[in-house]
Amino acid sequence: MEKILNLIGGQHVLPASGRFLDNVDPSTGEVYSLIPDSDQRDVADAVTAARAAFPVWSGMAAEKRAAVLNKMADLIDRDWKVLAAAESRDNGKTLKLASTLDIPRASANIRFFASGIQHFASEAHLTGSEAVNYTIRAPWGVAGCISPWNLPLYLFTWKIAPALAAGCTVVAKPSELTPMTAYLFSHYAEEAGMPAGALNIVHGSGSSAGQAIVEHPDVAGISFTGGTVTGRKIAATAAPMFKKLSLELGGKNPNIVFADCDFEKTVQQSVRAAFTNQGEICLCGSRIFVEAALYEKFVAAFVQETSRLRVGNPADDSTDLGPLVTAAHRQKVEGYIALALEEGGTIAFGGRRPQVDGLPNGFFLEPTVITGLSHHCRTNQEEIFGPVVTIMPFQTEAEALEYANSTTYGLAATVFTENLSRAHRMAAQIRSGIIWINCWLYRDLRTPFGGMKQSGVGREGGWEALRFFTEAKNVCIKLP
Repeated sequence: MEKILNLIGGQHVLPASGRFLDNVDPSTGEVYSLIPDSDQRDVADAVTAARAAFPVWSGMAAEKRAAVLNKMADLIDRDWKVLAAAESRDNGKTLKLASTLDIPRASANIRFFASGIQHFASEAHLTGSEAVNYTIRAPWGVAGCISPWNLPLYLFTWKIAPALAAGCTVVAKPSELTPMTAYLFSHYAEEAGMPAGALNIVHGSGSSAGQAIVEHPDVAGISFTGGTVTGRKIAATAAPMFKKLSLELGGKNPNIVFADCDFEKTVQQSVRAAFTNQGEICLCGSRIFVEAALYEKFVAAFVQETSRLRVGNPADDSTDLGPLVTAAHRQKVEGYIALALEEGGTIAFGGRRPQVDGLPNGFFLEPTVITGLSHHCRTNQEEIFGPVVTIMPFQTEAEALEYANSTTYGLAATVFTENLSRAHRMAAQIRSGIIWINCWLYRDLRTPFGGMKQSGVGREGGWEALRFFTEAKNVCIKLP
């Protein structure tokens, strides 16, 4: 059985503990590889290597760092079929989604920041006729990058690419649930000509390896994507140490449908927003609010469209939803379906474990549509992170806004309407970091990405990411 190894100081090494964790294929429920159970000793070695590499990596011209990063992107493109297959097997996502979204986006992330760092400009201010002030932005040292399991290589590169482009060295920890593509990627560092220690990848649990990265005094900042509960723990540790923090956390995103929408497109986009990647995306539209005049028609069409989705082997082209990432996660999602029934909801579709030919032990779950709930019940307030969506009617625009803003989250929202003035009004008043109008998950890597309230701290993407991984220093020169 294959053993995944840590990348520390340019070498692939065993964990100091000698212990490994099981890596399970969600389609079969069987262990197919082993993951290092790393601890503070492995993290300490990785930080030491990153500190040693920092003068070399940060001292390279931006163009040279960009050339190394672009070579890594080339290697992703070269091996995209291998990486897509590994991502699908490790996570449970469909092979077609991994092939068309995850792996191409991983390459695009790296190329974007490799280009961006070459255009990263400083500011200058003429202070009357007496002085010139200019700003230097310098990388701040060792960055801790902790990425989640739902979009493994996609979000892993989304973090390490701007950190490396800015000149920071990195100690990264991918999720212990989906480590395989980060391990495959780790072999590209040497092949691309990256100095040993510039990128270090430590595998293991969040409570051990992840916490050790957050606690290490020589890790200057943390970029984390994951659950809000974990983000709160990271902040509690890192804030008293005055570390820089970027936290992209949970979401309970509203999808608001007005009666004047383009109906067919709205139904199709709403189903896509609810169930893409088994609903295991923080941006999924899991609460659908529909104007009362359209409600019954919308529910019927939404259920019909959902019924066409095929749950099955993620390697099959005809499959729309694969298994959930773990048995425990499926059990959690099923717990929320049971809770919805207790709270008075009605299952309009799904909610069961389907039988998938040849994969009797996979962690499969039908896409589930629930009606009849109030907007303030637990089912509509807590993040489920699975293929479960609720649909509720509203009477007025003000009521739709009240429902949309009623949770502690504020990551993303979608509004479907052909009324341009209404679209602008809603976008201005919804308390979310990202607002899509008549679309969903339409991304531009230049735009700021992140949430309000308990959906996170800070922004990623574009100049925001490069600013995060650098310190601003002002230089004032007195003129003669």
